Amino acid sequence: MDAARGQGLYPLHRSKTIHLVRHAQGFHNVAGEKDHSAYMSPELFDAALTPLGWQQADNLKKHVHSTGLSKKIELVVVSPLLRTMQTAVGVFGGGGFDDGINVTPLMTENAGKSGRPAISSLNAPPFVAMELCREHLGVHWCDKRRSITEYKPLFPAIDFSLAKTDEDTLWSLDVREADKELAERGLKFLNWLWTREESEIAVVTHSGFLIHTLAAFGDDCHPSVKDEICKPFSNCELRSLVFVDKSMVVSSSSKTDYPGKIPDGTDAPSEEAVEKN
Repeated sequence: MDAARGQGLYPLHRSKTIHLVRHAQGFHNVAGEKDHSAYMSPELFDAALTPLGWQQADNLKKHVHSTGLSKKIELVVVSPLLRTMQTAVGVFGGGGFDDGINVTPLMTENAGKSGRPAISSLNAPPFVAMELCREHLGVHWCDKRRSITEYKPLFPAIDFSLAKTDEDTLWSLDVREADKELAERGLKFLNWLWTREESEIAVVTHSGFLIHTLAAFGDDCHPSVKDEICKPFSNCELRSLVFVDKSMVVSSSSKTDYPGKIPDGTDAPSEEAVEKN
């Protein structure tokens, strides 16, 4: 059995394929590369995508279509911030929005002063804005972040029921969220993913969230595999991972397994086999 020591074998229905995406370049990234302290600027916490960021999203959209990935994804989960939502709809949304088609747009024209046309929800998977996968929380955050009532008109087809409410309890006005707390929140998010029926899910989120959440995984793998899982994400990078439930977190049954021995009862030899013997 030595040949199997480096492999793992798990029931298919106890796994999900998650396609993790870091948002495309935002204006905060440009400022932060010049002066790292700019990342703490309240004015940049809800930064929009730059023109280069939109180009990155367009390129990733071409990739997910050319590989057939766009047809496989059953759900898009997105951090409820402007740059992540712009990236998500830019990559996984439908085509241009036509007022003559009776379908809700994923993004309205010029949302976030993007200068971009509206994006349709036609032929796109459902989108859910999820509070648990947003960026570090901290001082001044809720002073500058748009409220959900401001987001909804910009992204009409995104479900905001799991996003921030006016009475938010996840952050403190005075203390920045510790890395350990962010990692714990990330694991809660992954546990939430197990409650979803979808088996192929895209998640559009942030660098810090990905780094601290994924650090908990890969210790049982070869170091190079651990590095594949945990290395930092570039802007608009997509990384596909298989997420396996090893401990029965959620009880589920297979949609593809076949029990055999139909009809009920023990198998019996066919008459043809009896005659030959």
